[in-house]
Amino acid sequence: MDYTVIISSYAALLALYYIYLSVNVIKIRKAEGISLGNGSNTALERATRAHGNFIEYVPISLILVFLLEYQGLASHYVHALGGLLFISRVVHGSAIINNNLKARGLSMMSTFAIVIISAVLLLLSR
Repeated sequence: MDYTVIISSYAALLALYYIYLSVNVIKIRKAEGISLGNGSNTALERATRAHGNFIEYVPISLILVFLLEYQGLASHYVHALGGLLFISRVVHGSAIINNNLKARGLSMMSTFAIVIISAVLLLLSR
């Protein structure tokens, strides 16, 4: 069963980036002595939103692209969707942490495009 080889690699890369975002939150919490909430700390608020936004959008995106790959979508399209997802999520996390609204907007549009394109392709594949 090699039909999940491509998206599995992107899922692994995204999982590692998720750990990075998690460790970033932990480091700020430890440095600032904040165990719960954000303590009105802007850096912690940004870190927790970067982490939270990632977990809000990545699972559904991965599931949709996995289903496309499973149904036989050409590998270059799977790579395009998976690569764009990884890049958009890394840019988005960095944009939230660094307060770059332009990069944040572009990366969210990319993520939305992945979800919409994948959903439409799945609906048309019936």
